Amino acid sequence: MPAGASFLIRMEQANAFEYTIDTASFRRDLIAWGHEHFRSFPWRFTRDPYHILIAEVMLHRTQASQVAPIYERFIEQYPDIASLSGAARDDLHLILYSLGLRWRIDLIIDMVEQINERFAGRVPEKKTDLLSLPGVSGYVASAVRCFAWNLPDAIIDTNTVRITGRLFDLPIKDSSRRNALFRRLIADLVEPDEPRLYNFALLDLGAEICTKAQRPLCERCPVQKYCSYGSKMKSTLL
Repeated sequence: MPAGASFLIRMEQANAFEYTIDTASFRRDLIAWGHEHFRSFPWRFTRDPYHILIAEVMLHRTQASQVAPIYERFIEQYPDIASLSGAARDDLHLILYSLGLRWRIDLIIDMVEQINERFAGRVPEKKTDLLSLPGVSGYVASAVRCFAWNLPDAIIDTNTVRITGRLFDLPIKDSSRRNALFRRLIADLVEPDEPRLYNFALLDLGAEICTKAQRPLCERCPVQKYCSYGSKMKSTLL
């Protein structure tokens, strides 16, 4: 989709409706807000795909605030794949045990072995190659590609699905992350020229404003004027 385009959403459900959004303005407003409300985590200040891959593995089902000090210690001790390749399992345990999920230790060891054997010790850029690595989900593969190489991959998780459902007034279910319409909408909205900044802002919006609470902070939302849910919330306050 062209960077400045608007697009029309047509749905054939019990109550069919059409929805138009100015994508250029939506992206601009979200990114501008993201600059001012950027959450400062150490893995956001690197373009090293190895560092980002390690961060995403650690972040699985774990709060970013818990991961940050462990990540920094890990990267200080194992700054690259070569240094991690010779790591002893006990040494990894000493660093990672506090995150609670011990399976990550075996996962990281297996992942590094695969990267060395199949990709000459370099994290692959191609999505299918990333997905072939142990423990790399679609979310992790997209995050590495976007945040390391600034590729316009959609970041699809509970936060971005929730934002999208509210934006377009779609019912949000446990299965929505796998829903084709949700995935298309999230992908279509990605800023093609600045996907890294866009996705950081989208994730921060979900964490800080468009939270899972029944009454999110719509009055502080930078994209409320585009949002069906936000418009409803605004009308209730008038």
